[in-house]
Amino acid sequence: MSARRAPQQHIKIAEHLRNKILSGEIPAGSLLPSEAELCEEFDTSRGPVRQALASLRTEGVISSGRGRRSVVLPHEKTETFETFISNHDWIESNGWEPSSKTLWMARCPAPAEVAKMLTINEEDPVVYLHRVRYANGSPIAIERSYFTLPVGKHVLYMDPDQGSLHAKLRDVGIGLDHGRREMFGQAVSEEEAQLLDIEPGALAMMSKLLLSDHNGTPIEYTEMLHIFEGLTITYNYIAGTPSPLNLSMRHSQRFTS
Repeated sequence: MSARRAPQQHIKIAEHLRNKILSGEIPAGSLLPSEAELCEEFDTSRGPVRQALASLRTEGVISSGRGRRSVVLPHEKTETFETFISNHDWIESNGWEPSSKTLWMARCPAPAEVAKMLTINEEDPVVYLHRVRYANGSPIAIERSYFTLPVGKHVLYMDPDQGSLHAKLRDVGIGLDHGRREMFGQAVSEEEAQLLDIEPGALAMMSKLLLSDHNGTPIEYTEMLHIFEGLTITYNYIAGTPSPLNLSMRHSQRFTS
């Protein structure tokens, strides 16, 4: 594995501005510093600055256009890449105490669907991790994670119930660069209901997450079953920018032949 890469300049600039906006230091309606001022502040060229501003615009945090200064918009808190890929970080970002209980961790043959997602052969060895995730001691999700063997061999030597597993992977030089998540409603089984402390047959949110490294190679496929109670999904969108969100009803029995 390659050494851990330092964050690119545009990522650091975007994170710096995002933190100031979310903390209220730069309130809604305020103008951001000009491109020239940001270039001077971060000792960089216009390219990274424009990339950072484009990221914030896509997130719905600012409005910007050719020939005018960027304006901070009223907004809801948005997910970072870390909270997108990590239940531990997501729970922590909400001000709760994250914890987990590992039910099973072992090397095993890849099931057909997992092999397809990870672009490996069926029955190729993977590392399987089955956990219950807790917030302030209450169960909120069941995770079933599959790691390709080059990554999974590191996971086998880690304690998945202590801290963020993805942070530990970054520390050994395994970087994640891209994630794709599919979410839909699913009734829980009796076993799942017992683990989540809800009624059997209750509706939960199934989230299928595929994570890839800097080369675009899939290295982790995770199925997360979240309780629906209190769950709210908020989305910020700016006209003229591509949306990362796609809504469909292809899992509905009403539209299956």
